[in-house]
Amino acid sequence: MASFAITYHIRTYRERLIMTSRHRIEERIAKKELEIQELEMKLREAKAYIQALQDVMKMMPKDTGESASSNSTGSDSSFREGSYVSDARNAILRAGRPLHVVEILKATNRPNDRKNRIGMAGSLAAYVRREEVFTRPKPNTFGLVDLGNVAPSHQQTAAPSASVRPSPPDDFGMDPSEEETAH
Repeated sequence: MASFAITYHIRTYRERLIMTSRHRIEERIAKKELEIQELEMKLREAKAYIQALQDVMKMMPKDTGESASSNSTGSDSSFREGSYVSDARNAILRAGRPLHVVEILKATNRPNDRKNRIGMAGSLAAYVRREEVFTRPKPNTFGLVDLGNVAPSHQQTAAPSASVRPSPPDDFGMDPSEEETAH
């Protein structure tokens, strides 16, 4: 009977030990599952944050990191590929001269309809007003600042060259009041 009591105690001790170990393992599992849930929550928050930043970035102009001087010359092609501005710049560069809006649309394989003419002219006119990248030498005709396609009004204000001297007007030096009395 003593052996039965010893066997019983050993068995109950072993069962308690197993139960205690099992309980400890279950606690560790629960603790790790809680950690995983917290990490998953942080991961979802981080993904949402990245998505929000990407949405904001889509609304911003593509060339925000560049200096104003590189944008004003238009020497870089930082325009979005396939945009009116990028296509027009490439078409004018290929032609090497100012192009009318209709010619630009034809060169960019866009349909010559009212929507595209207005869209193209409006996009390029914004750069002309800021005196960046594009010029407007004639109505609805656009050139590039890089190519020296300056509007006629700017050409007239430039100093005349020494070899060409304009002659004075025919009525130069005459008093307008004398002209009325002579007739």
